[in-house]
Amino acid sequence: MTKGRIEICSPATGEPIGTVPISSAADVVSAVEKARNAQVEWGQRPLDERCAILRQVKNGIIDRTDDICDLLSKEQGKPKIEAMVHEVANLVDLIHYYTNEAPRILAPEPIPLHLLKHRASYLHWAPRGVIGIIGPWNFPFMICNGPAVVGLLAGNAVVIKPSEFPPLIQDLSKEIFVQAGVPEAMYQVVHGYGETGSALIDNVDMVEFTGSVATGRKVAAQCGQRLIPCVTELGGKAAALVLPDANIERTARALAWGGFANCGQVCASVERVLVHRSVLPTLLDKLVPKVVALKPGNTQEDESIQIGPLNNRRQRDIVQARVDDALAKGAKALVGGKPIEGPGNFYEPTLLVDVTPDMDIMNMETFGPVLPIMAMDDEESMIAEANRSHLGLLGYVFSKDTEKARSIAEQVEAGTVM
Repeated sequence: MTKGRIEICSPATGEPIGTVPISSAADVVSAVEKARNAQVEWGQRPLDERCAILRQVKNGIIDRTDDICDLLSKEQGKPKIEAMVHEVANLVDLIHYYTNEAPRILAPEPIPLHLLKHRASYLHWAPRGVIGIIGPWNFPFMICNGPAVVGLLAGNAVVIKPSEFPPLIQDLSKEIFVQAGVPEAMYQVVHGYGETGSALIDNVDMVEFTGSVATGRKVAAQCGQRLIPCVTELGGKAAALVLPDANIERTARALAWGGFANCGQVCASVERVLVHRSVLPTLLDKLVPKVVALKPGNTQEDESIQIGPLNNRRQRDIVQARVDDALAKGAKALVGGKPIEGPGNFYEPTLLVDVTPDMDIMNMETFGPVLPIMAMDDEESMIAEANRSHLGLLGYVFSKDTEKARSIAEQVEAGTVM
């Protein structure tokens, strides 16, 4: 880090690729004041006008798809095809949906007054003011700009603090939004570390945070002190339950995707595989070759590469600590199990067996290219093990029997079960 600036390095090569200025607390206050002053006029504009401008943002994103994907690959590390599918296409679809549905969603809602039939009551939606968005480093384009789009549509201004690891994409995002017609003051970007995020929380009217559980607790506490609402999306430890009647080829393909997409840096990643003991050998026969075939590399140099580096060295160290703990306690690495020597933050796609509930790999979020597999004797044990984690963001059930799978899914304690 040079004085007053953050130096961004390629996760694939370690070489510098750009810098951004660190926003001081005074800079954050200034950005929020500009946004707040502009929000009054923006919030009074007809909804149709705001929708029209956001549709132009959608068109601008489509026109700049190559630039966006290239920069995401360069500073985040993901393959360009994943950048396009996971980030660009998702944001384009989100804008399409909300610009079409906003008139319905934001329309006044009648409230029934069953004791006062002669009167009418309505719930009206009003902008909150300035929304602070604190984004992560795994999907920096989609997760920062999705809330920004919704906030702007609802008449709010937004001030975004992206992660310090891939922040350049947010400067490009602002360029696209402003060129499409969003007033520059309405879409502010501040760069920095925790101090910048804390200053943002101290000055906005609502916070949208995506990141770790530890930081999420601090964000929620600070918002609670100010009595402002916050939305937090934190860690996940998704379990995949593989029942005896599962389609094993289909399951193996899904696990390879679910465990290694974006190098495992997805809150919805499959982080635990709970498989019925009777089908474990067959599953491994199908899954091992698929994991072996994943060759990490610099996606900027070879666009056919399916898995890039971890975004930063700190995360690679976390992944290594999880794997080392598992191996020390008796797990076996059928594939991978160590970082790749040389430049960049590369880690071998890893498949662990003989894992047990006392291992960190089964209790703490890994957020890397590792699939730990635990053999289970019955469905009740699978459900109990899936529910043992407090990180119940996602869950998955594999079975050919749809009704049975749905019944088990309803017993898994997670926000979403597929």
